[in-house]
Amino acid sequence: QVQVEESGGGLVQAGDSVMLSCVVSGRRTFDKYAMGWFRQVPGKEREERECVATINYSGDTTYYTDSVKGRFTISRDNAKNTVYLQMTTLKPEDTAVYSCELSPFGGTQPDVYVDWGRGTQVTVSS
Repeated sequence: QVQVEESGGGLVQAGDSVMLSCVVSGRRTFDKYAMGWFRQVPGKEREERECVATINYSGDTTYYTDSVKGRFTISRDNAKNTVYLQMTTLKPEDTAVYSCELSPFGGTQPDVYVDWGRGTQVTVSS
């Protein structure tokens, strides 16, 4: 069994910064999996969540969706089984539940991610 636990969300103002963390424990070997941060907005199904950022198993390849490029940074610490999402210059449209997910393949397609946490809410007020 795998446990994925996100933390760091909250209510912030536009322009603020937030750091999300995600700790993975259990049977998965963390450093053999790509990691992704996804976000789901109210009214949309989980299958419609947006891939915000991904990082490969070693941490040397990253991807960002266009709307967060230059504002968000994904990183990982394999010694701590942890992945981070540094979010800066937040906008109201960044409001969502952010979930951390594991994939043996990587990429932006949600269906290649095999484990995920319950997510952490980020609310950005204008």
